[in-house]
Amino acid sequence: MSLHLRCTTISSSSVTDFPVQRSNEAKKGNASSLNFEETKDKIESMFNKVELSVSSYDTAWVAMVPSPSSARDPFFPQCVNWLLENQHSNGAWGLPHHHSLLMKDALLSTLASVLALKQWNVGEEQINKGLHFIEANLASVTDDKQYSPVGFEVIFPTMIEYAKNLDLNFSMEPSNFDALIHKRELELKSAYGSNSEGQRAYLAYISEGIGKSVDWEAVMKYQRKNGSLFNSPSTTAVAFTNLKNADCLKYLCSVLENFGSAVPAVYPLDMYVRLLMVDNLQRLGIDRHFKEEIRSVLDETYRLWLQGEESILLDSSICAMAFRLLRISGYDVSSDPLTQFSEDHIIDYLGGHMKDIGAILEIFRASEIIIHPEESDLEKQNLRTSSYLKQELSSISTNADHKLNKYICQEVNDALKMPYYANLGRLSSRRAIEHYETDSMKILKTSYRSSNVRNKYFLDLAIEDFNMCQSIHREELKNLSKWVIENRLDKLKFARQKLAYCYFSAAATLFASELSDARISWAKNGVLTTVVDDFFDVGGSEEELLNLIQLMEKWDVNLSVDCCSKQVEIIFSALHNTISEIGAKAVVLQGRSAKNHVIEIWLDLLKSMLREAQWTKYKSVPTIDEYMTNGYVSFALGPIVLPALYFVGPKLSDDVVGHPELHHLYRLMSTSGRLLNDIQGFKRESKEGKLNAVSLSLIHGSGSATEEVTINEMKSIVKSQKRELLRLVLQDKDSIVPRACKDLFWKMSQVLHLFYANDDGFTSNEMINVAMGVLEEPVVHLDM
Repeated sequence: MSLHLRCTTISSSSVTDFPVQRSNEAKKGNASSLNFEETKDKIESMFNKVELSVSSYDTAWVAMVPSPSSARDPFFPQCVNWLLENQHSNGAWGLPHHHSLLMKDALLSTLASVLALKQWNVGEEQINKGLHFIEANLASVTDDKQYSPVGFEVIFPTMIEYAKNLDLNFSMEPSNFDALIHKRELELKSAYGSNSEGQRAYLAYISEGIGKSVDWEAVMKYQRKNGSLFNSPSTTAVAFTNLKNADCLKYLCSVLENFGSAVPAVYPLDMYVRLLMVDNLQRLGIDRHFKEEIRSVLDETYRLWLQGEESILLDSSICAMAFRLLRISGYDVSSDPLTQFSEDHIIDYLGGHMKDIGAILEIFRASEIIIHPEESDLEKQNLRTSSYLKQELSSISTNADHKLNKYICQEVNDALKMPYYANLGRLSSRRAIEHYETDSMKILKTSYRSSNVRNKYFLDLAIEDFNMCQSIHREELKNLSKWVIENRLDKLKFARQKLAYCYFSAAATLFASELSDARISWAKNGVLTTVVDDFFDVGGSEEELLNLIQLMEKWDVNLSVDCCSKQVEIIFSALHNTISEIGAKAVVLQGRSAKNHVIEIWLDLLKSMLREAQWTKYKSVPTIDEYMTNGYVSFALGPIVLPALYFVGPKLSDDVVGHPELHHLYRLMSTSGRLLNDIQGFKRESKEGKLNAVSLSLIHGSGSATEEVTINEMKSIVKSQKRELLRLVLQDKDSIVPRACKDLFWKMSQVLHLFYANDDGFTSNEMINVAMGVLEEPVVHLDM
């Protein structure tokens, strides 16, 4: 078992309110670019060295270890000297700028430091100041509003007894002391009386608080390969003092070799911190600036994963985070190590003395990345952790600890509302920025923090990046609005005007500045597919529909002669101009034209739409197979996604473009999209006399299937195809389609799951507020 992730996040200041404000791009200029690069450099350097706060509490216990040659001398005098030199002006030891609800943490660190100095009869002045601090704040010991570090109820009274034995006296009512001792005995009686593995781990972890009755044989079962107990210097120091275990000593010496004259609350922590850095950068939407550093971290994590390294696999949080980050980055990792952790296992960890919502959140996030049919245990884990988190979110808002858990509550709420399969990049990064905590601590037996994570540099870069990209997006949207007018699409009264939606789906997923051509292609073709869909649905006669297809097949035409109506002339002209533009841009990036391929894509769509229009006109009832074979094409994602593949970086040969793997990706994406649309649009389309997958299944069914059963069966198909799509996207072995191209299919799938989460989001106006947050509302960092 591991300890260093079993912790509560303590928020001392959070940035949660970013007022809407127009950016003044002209004001930024070169200075902004310079600051951007400087901030990037600072973050890059953080990958080279993990900074971790030292712990007065743990250093004090290491300082109390006697020398093997003389019990009158400390084994680690440098730790004693550090305590002498690092007392705060108010007499306390511990992290500076303590949260007001962490007084028990300060008392624990201060009393341990006083005991260490008294044991070696040094620092009388520091001892007196420390005792004065303890006396002045003893009321906090019984204050239920104060947060209690792990084991406080056992360790603190035991240290008071030790202080009395050293003739260290401070004013404390005997009744209060007796109450503390009584509470400790009840705690220990409950722990010893339990058969829970979590309780046994808890007793071993707080060995310094148990005194002479410690079962050292039971404690040493938790010794790790690095010689430590729970990666805890304090627990390991106490074990070495009593047992003189060589591996314990080796561990303590290695920690001091890395940190000098003091020790942290938990060590090692490097891999966890670096994974947190990767996770934070991805959530903030700035990971693309650190590809090399992130790849290095993930390569090392994968190596440790394959070796079964305990620092990765023993702890639920780090195992879940490593699994998720590795799998979504294309590494081949099994879910077996993850499924050993149930929420019961985590809740019982350390006997239930650490209810770690963060660990269960990590497992929930990891359990969303299901890509194999045989991962039923992962699916069960997802359902259980989702249910648990919903219950905890409801109860924690009324809990006194809510102030200490504000950030984690926001994370849980976001994770439940926006699952991975419906989470668009720019929406996710905006929420991460708005909820970003720049000063957080973790609490075990004492508090600690790392400056590598949740620092202001991450936030500064994320805000600058978001607003810079957004300014580009606004300019592109402005130009697209002109394009609509120039191509007279606004004159087609039958057509829905969905430019903002079409561009939003591109900007929210393909947000990097260098992907401008991909966004423009995606958005223009999105607008055109909407126009053509409405044309085939309600706006055009059969003659006009056939005429449009003939024009596309002929391509080089005389508009004034060959177009049978003004509507056809407007639509074909817009298609011709856009496809020609895409072809010309592809020549620059690909070295060849993509025009003929894009024409074929559009012809496939138009013919499939004509078939559906004729079914409706002549009241034909296709089989469900006929409908779906035609329907995944008529859903109109082909012209949006496929041409954009030419503009995301990799050069695509004809072999790749025509490969079955690429078509399978397209079919999975489009089929699940068609079903999502038909499920949400079933009632509306039935009233309009239109056939869809639901109504056809009911028509061709045995008669026993209900609407509810049919819809649930289709939802099951969507889930299966979604997972298969994700598997193909993440799969590296035997894949010829570049990952950057495969990602487009998954990004569109995420758009679809978001749009159709509650209703036909594309048809309704519900998504407009979401779109405005990405396209129009900059985030501004207010120094608080």
